[in-house]
Amino acid sequence: MRVLGIETSCDETGVAIYEEGYGLRAQAVYSQAEVHAAYGGVVPELASRDHIRKTLPLIHQVLDDAGIESVDGVAYTAGPGLIGALLVGAGIGRALAWAWQVPAIGVHHMEGHLLAPLLEDPAPAFPFVALLVSGGHTQLVDVLGIGRYRILGESLDDAAGESFDKTAKILGLPYPGGPALASLAKQGDPKRFCFPRPMTDRPGLAFSFSGLKTHALQTWQTERERAADADQLRADIARAFEEAVVETLVIKCRRALRLTGRRRLVLAGGVSANRRLRQRMDEAIATLGGQTYYPRPALCTDNGAMIAFAGYQRIKSGQHEPLAFAPRARWPLDELIPAEVGAV
Repeated sequence: MRVLGIETSCDETGVAIYEEGYGLRAQAVYSQAEVHAAYGGVVPELASRDHIRKTLPLIHQVLDDAGIESVDGVAYTAGPGLIGALLVGAGIGRALAWAWQVPAIGVHHMEGHLLAPLLEDPAPAFPFVALLVSGGHTQLVDVLGIGRYRILGESLDDAAGESFDKTAKILGLPYPGGPALASLAKQGDPKRFCFPRPMTDRPGLAFSFSGLKTHALQTWQTERERAADADQLRADIARAFEEAVVETLVIKCRRALRLTGRRRLVLAGGVSANRRLRQRMDEAIATLGGQTYYPRPALCTDNGAMIAFAGYQRIKSGQHEPLAFAPRARWPLDELIPAEVGAV
């Protein structure tokens, strides 16, 4: 079975083909970073217009790269995300499925991220705990099987990736801010500042990163007037901020593994590509006798491969959708129904 996956939830157009017994046949991603850089963030209308321009050419490209002319199913991101952007991918995906007379399925964007590590070798076996950490979400999920998810904790305000981007903007770093801040943090002095680790001094698995961003802002405003080297100050704040986010995520993940009794931890989403996070998480989980799993960096950010794979799992289990489609800007992960393939 071959499934075409289309991802258009925000500012990246991703298309891929997943084939049963083979794996990824082809994939392509177009980033809109240059389109939105002048505005310092994603402009929804511009994102939608760019998806319209890029989605069909990318579909032609991956079909050519894979050397095939047909697929057995089409998967598209149905939410959560920017509603205009979602409508582009959903409309194109559903139209192609109708024309090709194959089943179509709308995929939950975060389920795509959650399942992306299953594309790697070795792949984690169910059950496991997943940390979904991206620009829009920070969630700890107990995963029993595909579609069998229990939310253990999530952010009460800003997601980790969102706080990275906002702090980068405070420091005057270019868009996209998260990767720029992580790169700058490598030059920072780890001993100059120590930022708070929010909500780690109380029980539970909830997150809060809004106050940490405010702390970075106050530090920048207080220190920059007397700083001899503004560039080094930026780097030191970036380092302190990154360390605070990373340690907070590590503490909560260790707590989640103890609570559930699991020994496997999956990290997915854009922030999971952060090298410092991977290093610290590997060290911390190893002390518990556990194992960490990640997708390759190219599959951490939004991409069509994760949508093709998640769609394949659901189509294989017999799920598909009628001609009518209804993308959702907001869509709780725990509302998904199970797909029997791989469940425990």
